[in-house]
Amino acid sequence: MAWFKRVYGANPLHLLALLGCFALAGAAVLALVPNPSAVTIAIWFAAAVIGHDLVLYPLYALADRSLVLARWARRRVSSRPVTVAATNHLRLPVLGSALLGLVWFPTISGGGADVLAFAAGLPPTVDYVSRWLLVTAALFLASAVVYAIRLGRSAVRERTSAL
Repeated sequence: MAWFKRVYGANPLHLLALLGCFALAGAAVLALVPNPSAVTIAIWFAAAVIGHDLVLYPLYALADRSLVLARWARRRVSSRPVTVAATNHLRLPVLGSALLGLVWFPTISGGGADVLAFAAGLPPTVDYVSRWLLVTAALFLASAVVYAIRLGRSAVRERTSAL
């Protein structure tokens, strides 16, 4: 097996898993080919890839980089070291809110009100934007509480180690 790893570069199970993924993707493509909306699905997929990779990824990479640079700048200015980074306490609620907003966008925007009324029996008068904002606020509040607890525990640890 050493010769295989030297030639291929990874474990044979990696090759097997990769071949399985290609087979699954091929089966999905073959299932879509006779479908008349396959071209529409392919256009949507291409637009999603282009929209994410060329537009959204640079934007949230820039936002994340600004968080990391702010942490670095605080470390350079302050004499106290950063014991608990706030970066992940901001990343998680932003990611959760963005994911909920993306998944539920048709309902939040009101575009799927008729379908929702038919499927769930809920009236289209419910304000889903305010509910999404409340969930977003709850995510940030929970993250802030966890951050405050971690800061408190870190301060207690510093005091006990200083004694």
